[in-house]
Amino acid sequence: MSFSPEIKSACPPVSNESWPVEIDDMKAGFAGALNVYRTMAHHPALLKAWAPLRQHIVKDSALGAVRSELVILRSAYRMNSDYEWVHHVSRARALGISDERIQDMRGVPKGEDGLIARAVDALFDTSRLPQDIERALFEAMGREAVFDLIATVGFYSILGFILLTYETPIDKGVANEIANRPI
Repeated sequence: MSFSPEIKSACPPVSNESWPVEIDDMKAGFAGALNVYRTMAHHPALLKAWAPLRQHIVKDSALGAVRSELVILRSAYRMNSDYEWVHHVSRARALGISDERIQDMRGVPKGEDGLIARAVDALFDTSRLPQDIERALFEAMGREAVFDLIATVGFYSILGFILLTYETPIDKGVANEIANRPI
């Protein structure tokens, strides 16, 4: 993966000056903070509908913050989404996840991280969780966390499709952070 913030986008993130009036109330929150949501602002109705699910997936998931980041990192890796990988390396580090553990999500991690990686891989490869993986996730995390893992993979897959289609540039602050402290 390359981490250049200078990619030219066919559908660039919406500037403050061009921000759609129908979602003006979202500009000061999450939607105005990151290029991914500024790209989605080209479709105000979608971004508005996206907000409640984002709240659940990003803030209220039964997976908890660390497991969520591991699911997202594996999903970003599987989609080859530089944007999501770099942003979630930053978020994972902020949660205290070591660079070694982050890098392991690109390979074959051990223990619960390996279970998470196998689950994400199964969703990408077969569009379902095999019974043995679902059972192991349920036993380790509970039923709601299994649903949230599936939903997180779906949520970040959609974001990945948008990011890759429109070549959304990595936000400068995150790009600078990774340039100064590569993974």
